Amino acid sequence: MMYEKAHIVLTESEKQKIEVVDCALDDFDRTGICILTYVNTDLCCAKEMVLMPGQTCPEHTHKPLDNGYMGKEETFRCRYGKVYLHVAGEATPDPAVKAPAGDEAYYTAAREIVLNPGEQYTLVPDTLHWFQAGPEGAVISEFSTASHDEYDIFTDPRIKRV
Repeated sequence: MMYEKAHIVLTESEKQKIEVVDCALDDFDRTGICILTYVNTDLCCAKEMVLMPGQTCPEHTHKPLDNGYMGKEETFRCRYGKVYLHVAGEATPDPAVKAPAGDEAYYTAAREIVLNPGEQYTLVPDTLHWFQAGPEGAVISEFSTASHDEYDIFTDPRIKRV
């Protein structure tokens, strides 16, 4: 289990709660993510996420909602492997990873940020982003404001999150 490679201990109950997200594309090895949500309240959220080798979490954003929610601020901390985080902004010349073949039109965030174990990056609300694991896969901790995954906006219209 990838969590063990990051020395993250999970209870049996937590292992049963791991969400396997294939984004309704039926191509999990290429596009998808595994998520364990520890806590998600009106104020904060904590998750552990796993990407298999070369797997991509597709481009999306967390928009403000009509109820006053400002959108999700989130910090990604790499625990194992290498994470290639792409955010909106000036394109990185010669990025280390590319969008999944055939889906390039749905990946527009072009500034690449490389996270190694122990490194982290914080996204302000409504930041367009996607991320991909390196060849050994990746374990990422997410610390954020409240998470409303059902309202995530994906660039690829085929994707259904919840």
